[in-house]
Amino acid sequence: DKEVRAIFLRLFAQLFQGYRSCLQLIRIHAEPVIHFHKAAFLGQRGLIENDFLTKVLNGMAFAGFVSERGPPFRTCDLFDELVAFEVERIKAEEGNPPKMIKHVRELAEQLFKNENPNPHIAFQKVPRPTEGSHLRVHILPFPRINEGRVQELLQEGLARSQGAPSATRGDKKCVVPAGPPVGMFICS
Repeated sequence: DKEVRAIFLRLFAQLFQGYRSCLQLIRIHAEPVIHFHKAAFLGQRGLIENDFLTKVLNGMAFAGFVSERGPPFRTCDLFDELVAFEVERIKAEEGNPPKMIKHVRELAEQLFKNENPNPHIAFQKVPRPTEGSHLRVHILPFPRINEGRVQELLQEGLARSQGAPSATRGDKKCVVPAGPPVGMFICS
């Protein structure tokens, strides 16, 4: 499934290459508003008459995309790198399927590594029940819960968590690379 996701990642990177140069940050409100200049994007790429891309840009999903990926300072990811730095590589691979497949596999590997940062942690498989196990009656009574002990454990856990550093992985925010200007991607 990572290779299928990598193919879609490349597709959307190709569709939206140069989108950052058509973003406008409007700061007249208390909270800045990000506006995408659709006409400039389509005009500079020579796709004004392209019905598909026009519908994509008018959709709610693209509005969410702009609001999520529009801020100039946020956590960057693989998509941002593709849009900013892999423009020439994707163009060069259009006529060469083996190179394209190699790049898709590289992207799939990166997607896998992003989702599984600790590959040494193995998941334990649950063994299948033995034959006839359903015939055995082995219902154990539910143990009584000691409310006082539960409160003690909760208090101990809270005390430890307040003094300990956060266990969540902090995403580093950075300035999102703009990539090449939109006029570079004139499509036929």
